[in-house]
Amino acid sequence: MNRVSLILILIFFAVTVHSRAQKPSEIYRFSGEIQAAFKADTTPWLHYQTYATHFSFSGYHRQALQTWDIAGVRQPLLSTADTLRFGQLQASDAREYILQQAKNERILIINEAHHNAQHRAFTRSLLRGLYDAGYRYLGLEALWDEQINERRYPTLSSGYYTVEPEFGNLLSEALQMGYTLFGYEASEGKNGKKREIEQAENIRKFMDAHPDGKVLVHCGFSHVYEGPVTTWEKAMAGRLKEYTGIDPFTVNQERYTPKGKPENDPLYVQWLRDHKEPQVLIDSAGDVFRGMVEPWQTDVVVLHPRVEDVDGRPGWITTGKTRYEIPVPKRASLPLLALAYRDGEPPELAVPADVLELSTPGTPAVLYLPAGKYSIRLLDKDHQVIETIDVKIK
Repeated sequence: MNRVSLILILIFFAVTVHSRAQKPSEIYRFSGEIQAAFKADTTPWLHYQTYATHFSFSGYHRQALQTWDIAGVRQPLLSTADTLRFGQLQASDAREYILQQAKNERILIINEAHHNAQHRAFTRSLLRGLYDAGYRYLGLEALWDEQINERRYPTLSSGYYTVEPEFGNLLSEALQMGYTLFGYEASEGKNGKKREIEQAENIRKFMDAHPDGKVLVHCGFSHVYEGPVTTWEKAMAGRLKEYTGIDPFTVNQERYTPKGKPENDPLYVQWLRDHKEPQVLIDSAGDVFRGMVEPWQTDVVVLHPRVEDVDGRPGWITTGKTRYEIPVPKRASLPLLALAYRDGEPPELAVPADVLELSTPGTPAVLYLPAGKYSIRLLDKDHQVIETIDVKIK
């Protein structure tokens, strides 16, 4: 079994173990709390992946990337031919390219790294364009909430990764637009080949029951692969193609994305330093870059340029330019956690739209929120609510 397969199997185990309903204080924590638990944990190397995910839940995106990278950063060697090839490729806006291609497709499958909220923000930025192109269903491996379409917002028990605010925003905005959400995860205990098969079968069954709209599938890591996969034979996307007879439009946005430190970024990402938005690369014949090694596994590869943090917040958080900066007034007693909840969504149950730790006096503290009404809760180091601020953004 290769290392990637082991990561995915053990992450699935983590999802099933943590499927019980949790309290906000168990999920959204101060960075010092997560760091202390991380240092005290003697679990084998996989715990780097686990705590990277915990950092992402509470909005510590840079720490999430850096923690994940501790397990090892693999930087592929580029030949002279690779370098020359890059010089002949033209960067083009990934969002525009995907939306144009998706118009003529029935199924679009896009992946994420489970510790990287940037990937969810990018998928979220595609929602409106895809809806206008006829996409009506959003399938997620991380979702097991059967009431979410009636309730119209995600809760802390909707899934494991879905407690992360950017994932919650993805689900919330999809619901507001009119998407129907569905989970397609395999039954507990299914791993490897059996898991890929059952995931694909679950999507096929949903499509058979809902033949009237196009389907967007948001998955993790290698489930997006269409070609042969070691130990699995085929991943979910390849199985779905086999079972439905429909060739899905597959997008890999996980492979070429910034790491925790600039020097660890894939070289193709480093070469896009002058860009701010996700890109695809197109050659003179109009063919899109699909990866460095054949056989290619997806129809397109998205490259996420490194966007520098602003006041401790990731630069990509304004993806789609649909959010407003909401300064959080500092208080004398620090640190504090600020959690912003959408109007009408109970804080003890709902996934916050944004989370921010206030820890350094004098440093700007800014939440990024779409238009709407919010209740911002300030929590002290004991996770007690010391103040609630109501905000209306027009």
